[in-house]
Amino acid sequence: MRFLIPFLFLTTFSAVCQSLTQTVRGRITDAETQAPLVGANVLLLDGNPEQPKGTVTDTEGYYRLEGVPVGRHAFRFTYLGYEEDVRQNVIVGSAKEVILNSSLREAITTMAEVEVKAAGVGEVQNEMATVSARAFTVDETERYAGSRGDPARMASNFAGVQGADDSRNDIVIRGNSPQGVLWQLEGVPIPNPNHFNIPGTAGGPVTILNNKVLANSDFFTGAFPAQYGNAIAGVFDLKFRNGNNEQHEFSGQLGVLGTELSAEGPLTKNHRSSYLATYRYSTLSLFQALGIDIGTTSVPRYQDLNFRVNFPLKKGGNLALFGLGGLSHVDILISDQKKPVRDLYGQNDRDQYFSSHMGTVGLTYSRPYGTRTFLKATVLTATEGVSAFHELVYRHVDANDNYQVDSLVPLLDYNFRQHKLSGGLLTYHKFGARSTLSVGANLDWYFFHFQDSLRNIVEGTPRYYQFRTRWDAQRSAVLAQPYVQWKYRFSDAWTLNAGVHAQYFSLSGSVSPFEPRLGVQWNLADGQALSLGLGRHSQMQSPYLYFYGQETVDGVPQLHNLKMDFTRSNHAVLSYNRALSRTMRLKAETYYQYLFDIPVTVRPSSFSLVNTGVGFSRFFPDTLQNTGIGRNYGVELTLEKAFSQGYFFLLTGSLFESTYRGSDGIWRDTDFNGNYAANALVTKEFSFKNNSTLQLGTKWTTAGGRRYGPVDLPASEREREVVYVDSLRNSWQIRPYFRVDLRISYRLNRPKVAHEFSLDLVNILDRQNVLNLTYAPNEFDPNASPIREEYQLGFLPLFYYRIDF
Repeated sequence: MRFLIPFLFLTTFSAVCQSLTQTVRGRITDAETQAPLVGANVLLLDGNPEQPKGTVTDTEGYYRLEGVPVGRHAFRFTYLGYEEDVRQNVIVGSAKEVILNSSLREAITTMAEVEVKAAGVGEVQNEMATVSARAFTVDETERYAGSRGDPARMASNFAGVQGADDSRNDIVIRGNSPQGVLWQLEGVPIPNPNHFNIPGTAGGPVTILNNKVLANSDFFTGAFPAQYGNAIAGVFDLKFRNGNNEQHEFSGQLGVLGTELSAEGPLTKNHRSSYLATYRYSTLSLFQALGIDIGTTSVPRYQDLNFRVNFPLKKGGNLALFGLGGLSHVDILISDQKKPVRDLYGQNDRDQYFSSHMGTVGLTYSRPYGTRTFLKATVLTATEGVSAFHELVYRHVDANDNYQVDSLVPLLDYNFRQHKLSGGLLTYHKFGARSTLSVGANLDWYFFHFQDSLRNIVEGTPRYYQFRTRWDAQRSAVLAQPYVQWKYRFSDAWTLNAGVHAQYFSLSGSVSPFEPRLGVQWNLADGQALSLGLGRHSQMQSPYLYFYGQETVDGVPQLHNLKMDFTRSNHAVLSYNRALSRTMRLKAETYYQYLFDIPVTVRPSSFSLVNTGVGFSRFFPDTLQNTGIGRNYGVELTLEKAFSQGYFFLLTGSLFESTYRGSDGIWRDTDFNGNYAANALVTKEFSFKNNSTLQLGTKWTTAGGRRYGPVDLPASEREREVVYVDSLRNSWQIRPYFRVDLRISYRLNRPKVAHEFSLDLVNILDRQNVLNLTYAPNEFDPNASPIREEYQLGFLPLFYYRIDF
């Protein structure tokens, strides 16, 4: 490898300048019915004006544009009676063809009155979205400094969105718990798509999703359309792209986060079928070899697979098989330590053996019926699980000030598994250019297998240990979610989106029969728009919480939370959007969210489920009731310039309040109420005559610290973990968070092959940001306080080399 890098750079700077070209092709369809548009025009906008390069679509809506120079380009798609679509900043490389599809929206005015315009920066794919929605591309997940190719970490740069922990990709949306986020793939909910995930969370340290298989997808932060349910914070609506159906293409990547291989190509060229697959394996042992701090001295191991196989059918139909899955494993062994060692993922009194898995496979069928109706049906099977075994480590400090292990005592053993069968149906019917009706439903059939036992210390004379079963559940349940949506465009200026969502969960008997959703958009002059979004949303609780048994009878846990109801919330969002130029926009949103029916303890306390859903620990619920409430409100500002003229920037800021009331009747700040957050991202790209490009990018982030309170030291020593004074919960605040990231990427295009070198320098200033307080007695100094600050990740360099051919 060390001989390869100098050779490639020598090739770069000694290469004879040559003009490399590539083929750009794709399909143009109606945005709502997906019917092909025959004879649509495609034009390369930044080509030679004297000899414009363009083409038209065939009888199935496909087009092909050859001889496009390597670099960044803009394309225009037009069709008689439809609004045009302009795609800026399309990267054309030498190694792989560019598949660029477009969906055009039918104009509602006569051709003499149509004002054609480009799609807005970050405009979402979902036609029913009105506010708090943002499209994201594969290019963005790679271009944003510190994002690591991860959609969740990329989304933390948007206004109103924060990361909760540098070591994980949990995201806090407008002060909500990260567990309020829905992950959806091809229109159907999927399990948490992250390695080393913990029950009750929606994130993890490393994503299973591979951005190389993603198509343009949508992200919602509030008041989302009726199509989405079982979420109160936000939605990731993900889509997989199709592989190249005309030629085989491959990629290989070697980096700190793992070794990757990807391949795509045709199955049978005559039928346009294709395959696309990526595989990654990592041990993270390279971090140890380089002396890089990742928060643990253990060696996490993981592997994942993403794939899609696509089969176009007759009459515009399409059948696709898709899936993703991951395996992860780590052993955190403090019994091997000789000196105290920092570990963000473990506890300082035990050895931990942990593994997790997640997998989903689905089949989706879609077809337009004529020019007015479109149907999409998806079936999916999914599984997820975690298992852990803990041993208490008893040790002492020897004469040489080293740890010596006295004994290992089994402490707990748990195995949580969850399977489900899912089905999703979506239909669109367009009555005309003005009116579209969408009707659909999602059905999830769950199978729960939760088993857990803990070795308790029973006080007495003599004191002894006794195992207690806390979970022993093998149940099934159904979650049903029908919905209907209607879109009506009164004119080019006024658009109405209205819908109703319903939800039923058979395990608890919870019903939310009527969840209205409303969106109104008013397009003003000079590229301005005002939008209003309203909606009621609900979410079931994390499944494992229903089955916890605080007390046991004859060894059988007594389930006291089985009838927990949904958590519900009302959203109101007012949005102002202004296009400052073809590539720049200003967006401001203000919102209010009222949460109710939140589970809190029956006995008066400060506890509320709004503060859970982050980290590596499960929650062991007391008896809960749905009487808690909360409120989130704030204002957000975004100034964004799409990539053009060699650079882009994204500036976001938010001011917010996030408070709740527990069963003690006192209003408090939530754990996530930092009050403010701001991000600044800038990337500059330099192009050279030898078909290479250099990207320099940076990200600056600052945010208010999370909330905490005074520590109850006697209780903490008794429980061997931090216990806060309940009445003073969240009365204090951690110091403000600040981080600077830097990204350097160099790409060399050669005939039929491309090389890329990338270096992400995360927290380049090595800032010590406080994560939380931890209980960590110092065996070397028994008089020292057992409570200390735990810091987030320090300076973290991440690099990779990729070859496309």
